[in-house]
Amino acid sequence: MRAIRAIAVNTFREAVRNKILYSLVFFALVMMLFSLVLDQATVGQRNKIIKDLGLGSINIFGVIIAIVVGINLVYKEIEKRTIYPILAKPVRRSQFLIGKYFGILLTLAVETLFMSAFLFLLVFFYEGVFDTHLPLALFMIFIELAVVSAVAIFFSSFSTPFLSGMFTFAIYVIGHLTTYLQEFGANSGSAILKALTTFFYYMLPNLERFNLKAEAVYQIPVESAKIYLSLLYAFLYIVMVLTLSVLSFERRDFK
Repeated sequence: MRAIRAIAVNTFREAVRNKILYSLVFFALVMMLFSLVLDQATVGQRNKIIKDLGLGSINIFGVIIAIVVGINLVYKEIEKRTIYPILAKPVRRSQFLIGKYFGILLTLAVETLFMSAFLFLLVFFYEGVFDTHLPLALFMIFIELAVVSAVAIFFSSFSTPFLSGMFTFAIYVIGHLTTYLQEFGANSGSAILKALTTFFYYMLPNLERFNLKAEAVYQIPVESAKIYLSLLYAFLYIVMVLTLSVLSFERRDFK
C-alpha cells in the first residue's frame, strides 16, 4: 500500500504541474460564464441554462482531462525511462499501474471540486440558495470520470498515446449510446447483429447510468436503488478493466 500511495501522490504532483490541465479548467469556467450570455437570449430559463451548461462543461472537460492525463503518465515514464528505477525497487508492475490510476483520480477529484465550486457560486448568485440537487449529479460525473480513467489506463498499458486517446474517446462516446445500440440490434431482425450488439452492450461501459444532469436541472428525484446499482456497476467495471490493464502491463516489454 505504501508503494501505491507514493506513486499516486507523485502522479498527482506531476499532473498538477501540467499546464494543459489549467487551460482545460479555464475553458470549462469560460463555458460556464457563457451561460450568462445565453441567459439574455432565453427568457425564463436562466437557472436551467446555467446548471445544464455548467454540468455539461464539467463533464466534457473532465473527460478530456481524464484522457490526457491517463494516456500520458504511463507513456512518459516509459519514454523518459524513469520507470526502470521505479520497478527496480520492491515495486510490482501492478502497484505501479494502480498507483497511477489513484493519482489520476486524485487529480480529477481536485479539478472537479474546483469547477463545481465555481458552478455553485454562479447558481447561488442567481438563486440565492444552495441547490441540493447539484452535488449528486456532480458526484456521478466524477464516478463516470473514474470509469473513463480506467479505460484510458487500459489502453495506455499497451498502446501509444495517440491511439489510446482515440480509443478512449470512442469508448466514451459509444458508452453513452449502448442502450440505443442494443435496441438497434434487437429491432434489426438479424440474429447475428443482435448477438453482436448485445455483446458490445455488456462489454462496453454504460455511461448513461451516471448521467443525472437532467434530474439536477429539473429537480427530479432519483431513487436510492438506482444510485447504489450505478455505483456497484462502476466499481465492478473499474476492477475488471484495471485487472485487464495489469495483465497487459505485466506482459509488456520495455526494452
